[in-house]
Amino acid sequence: MDIFIYVLIAVVVIVLLSAAIKVVREYERVGVFRLGRFVGLRGPGLVLIIPFIEMVRKVDLRVVTMDVPQQECITVDNVTVRVDAVVYFRVVNAGDAILKVLDYIKATSLLAQTTLRNVVGQSTLDELLGQRDRLNEKVKTTVDEGTDPWGVKVSMVEVKDVQLPQTMQRAMAAQAEAERDRRAKVVHAEGEAQAAEKLAEAAKVISSQPSALQLRYLQTLTAISTEKTSIIVFPLPVDLLAAVLEKAGKSEKSK
Repeated sequence: MDIFIYVLIAVVVIVLLSAAIKVVREYERVGVFRLGRFVGLRGPGLVLIIPFIEMVRKVDLRVVTMDVPQQECITVDNVTVRVDAVVYFRVVNAGDAILKVLDYIKATSLLAQTTLRNVVGQSTLDELLGQRDRLNEKVKTTVDEGTDPWGVKVSMVEVKDVQLPQTMQRAMAAQAEAERDRRAKVVHAEGEAQAAEKLAEAAKVISSQPSALQLRYLQTLTAISTEKTSIIVFPLPVDLLAAVLEKAGKSEKSK
């Protein structure tokens, strides 16, 4: 019987010690409630509490990475888009995170969703696609202001993806193709203008130096001789034809 009492006492002591001793990690803090009253934060390390009188609630101080579910928004220029994002935040005041909000992770998620819809609804499609950094900063600032009373600090918000309607994608693709065609035509026209300038300069040089025309003529003959075609177009200088025609005319007159 005495052994049974000793065993019972040992079990009670072990249960009390396990309830009284809490190990808090470096990245955690515990809020202690004594008979329902908040008496402060403790940790990290070994924390002793009064069993059945004091209760604890742990809070993780590490950065939380939270996906914002895809939101359907309408931009200022009446384009329906689907936007999702990711939010990085952490608890900087464990007391406020325990006392002032029931679930700070869920509350931050819902606030980020509504803020993302509002910010996208105040932007145009071009701003949404071309000024992503400004959009991220605006969402981050707004969410951080809302979570500040809860002891939560939002460090970063990044929009991951923007999905457009199929009709809008086709219209943007057609616009991009037209822009590429326009640029190609401009480049081609600039090339033609530069080529015309160079040809004009070459014509001036050739006209001032008759021997240059003969050299060009010989180069053309050399190029023709290397071609393996059945038809050869033989270039003949106009000056030579004029001389032949002039002699033929004189012979006709002499007859």
